[in-house]
Amino acid sequence: MELSPLCTEGISTDGCVVKSVRGHRKSKVPRDLEIDIEFLYKAVPQLAKVFRIIDKIGEGTFSSVYLGEAQMRDGRREMFALKHLIPTSHPTRIAAELQCLTVAGGRENVMGVTYCFRKEDHVVIVMPYMEHQAIVDIIGSLSFEEVRLYIYHLLKALRHIHQFGIIHRDIKPNNFLYNRSSKMYALVDFGLAQGTEETQIELLKDLTGLRKVPRPVFGERNLNSCTPAPSTTKQVAAKTELVKPSKTEDPATRRYSSASRSLLPVRAQSSSQKPQRTVQQSLTCNCYLTDRVCNVCMSRKQQVAPRAGTPGFRAPEVLTKCPNQGTAIDVWSAGVILLSLLSGRYPFFKASDDLIALTQIMTIRGSRETIQAAKAFGKAVVCSRELPRQDLRTLCETLRGRRPSPDDEVPPFPEASKDSTVTHRHKDNTPTHCPSERTSKQHINGAGQTLPNHQEHSESSETTRYVKQSSVTSRKVEEDERGWDKVPDEAYDLLDQLLDLNPATRITAAQALQHPLFTDL
Repeated sequence: MELSPLCTEGISTDGCVVKSVRGHRKSKVPRDLEIDIEFLYKAVPQLAKVFRIIDKIGEGTFSSVYLGEAQMRDGRREMFALKHLIPTSHPTRIAAELQCLTVAGGRENVMGVTYCFRKEDHVVIVMPYMEHQAIVDIIGSLSFEEVRLYIYHLLKALRHIHQFGIIHRDIKPNNFLYNRSSKMYALVDFGLAQGTEETQIELLKDLTGLRKVPRPVFGERNLNSCTPAPSTTKQVAAKTELVKPSKTEDPATRRYSSASRSLLPVRAQSSSQKPQRTVQQSLTCNCYLTDRVCNVCMSRKQQVAPRAGTPGFRAPEVLTKCPNQGTAIDVWSAGVILLSLLSGRYPFFKASDDLIALTQIMTIRGSRETIQAAKAFGKAVVCSRELPRQDLRTLCETLRGRRPSPDDEVPPFPEASKDSTVTHRHKDNTPTHCPSERTSKQHINGAGQTLPNHQEHSESSETTRYVKQSSVTSRKVEEDERGWDKVPDEAYDLLDQLLDLNPATRITAAQALQHPLFTDL
């Protein structure tokens, strides 16, 4: 990268005059932005010689992203994204992210890396800047063809990184940049990436090696493994002990749902310790596959499994803490994105609790199917009532207003999710976008007067029906122009395969690109 020192002043995207650390500020900018920029220049002084930092364009838990301008040797000015990693990031994690960008980035819709600055424990990764639009801002105006191309290019990026044995682990629209005018796409943020067993990224192997090997649990027939385990653990499983909960354990983790739970592991007894109790491998605890939790399960340590990612995009095997997670979790997240785009609802899933998130998945994919899939990858899930599997086309078209809905406002989730006791684990944590029951029994007419009960059904209902029909009609006309009246069955077939509850049978990114939906591409 051939760069030359910058002049001291420049114009930002919002018209404010800003400077490098060597100049003088002539126009006001937000004080918090001033402080952030000055801090970054001070933390990494080399940046001031190359970049004029204009704005902060992103902020997350582990990093902040700034927009910087650099003057090239040939006189051109170019924009770059400067990702400042928090100083507490593990050096191996930072190096692994850089290696992912270096090895897999720069092609197939995957963001590359231009340069990297480091001063003590501060690291700034320099990447090309791509102007993009947030999905939440444009989802209501997207055409079906734009959605088709978006998913196609996302799957291309996933196929590419999966070929290197990279599991992104945080696939969501904010990490797949989209420039609507230039039809450019870029997968970013490998800060949570992990490697498969055969990954080609050496540093991801180091991260993979840090994972704890799952230990067998008595009476669960190795239910903590996603793949059938050989019978070589009999000798280890024959001697187990009950472990008291750790003093540092969050009390919130001690609350269990009476309807859904994942069985927690028990520490295997080492040969140097005296076993407190010997339990036959064939025995189970008293509450196994029931709607209650016994003292044996309450005394077990919580299972440790990879859980990175953004709520709403986590796959079932992540929510149930399956230790062996592969590239299929990225494909599930891509399916959730497609579900959002086809239904016009973003975010589609939103839950503050893993069990509520699992319940929301059940309301779409069915409780029986979810239970069967969990059993396939070694987890036991119990639900107090049966939730039917939804037809994906009917669901998406109803949410888009193309089919009649039983309510005035179309709910993001079927009403069945309200009555399932899975959502009652924390009574205050019900999904925020589930429709609330109407408690008001009187209506107000256009003049602001309260209507008697006998007039509610005549005047108010007629007005509501007319307004509702008019809005639905106008919406349909607009959507028909964007191709939403001709969504092929192949789109919902692909969605069904992306949202396969069983990671073993879930379609891969490479297979999805061969789907009939993308034949002409």
